[in-house]
Amino acid sequence: MAKVVVVYHSGYGHTERMADFVAQGAGAQKIAIDAEGNVTEQDWVAINAADAIIFGSPTYMGMASWQFKKFADASSKQWYSSAWKNKVAGGFTISASPSGDKLSTIQYFMTLAMQQAMIWVGQPSMNDGNINRLGSNSGAMAQVGPTSPASEIPQGDLDTAKAYGARIAEVAAKLAGK
Repeated sequence: MAKVVVVYHSGYGHTERMADFVAQGAGAQKIAIDAEGNVTEQDWVAINAADAIIFGSPTYMGMASWQFKKFADASSKQWYSSAWKNKVAGGFTISASPSGDKLSTIQYFMTLAMQQAMIWVGQPSMNDGNINRLGSNSGAMAQVGPTSPASEIPQGDLDTAKAYGARIAEVAAKLAGK
């Protein structure tokens, strides 16, 4: 079985709820980026040892949170040493509106992965009304109203997150020969 980590920032609990489902699907360790945009040295060790890294952030003002961007900038040490080269990558996000420019966040994750020479994995399912209802092929996306608690994220979006995590773990296992 591939070793997978989910590295995410969650401002209000919505992204954390998605991370729970992605991690369930992938059998992954969750690593939360704190409110100051940091992870621990122990977290960096786990991230660097993983076969797959799944990125997660809310979409704020059409982009990943600044806390996630700080983490991404800190990964320049990994870029310099090619530490994440050929690792599998994926990403997920949530916003308050159906579009919310979530694709910008997913594309940011893709760019980070490509700069790190990682292998990006897309969504496993076409829109069937429940799974992948927002129709993202690039990664997992969810939507819930601006004043809604994380508990109101539609179950289909959570099921999509879980299926996406499972797909990433499956691809990582195949590439790692596990």
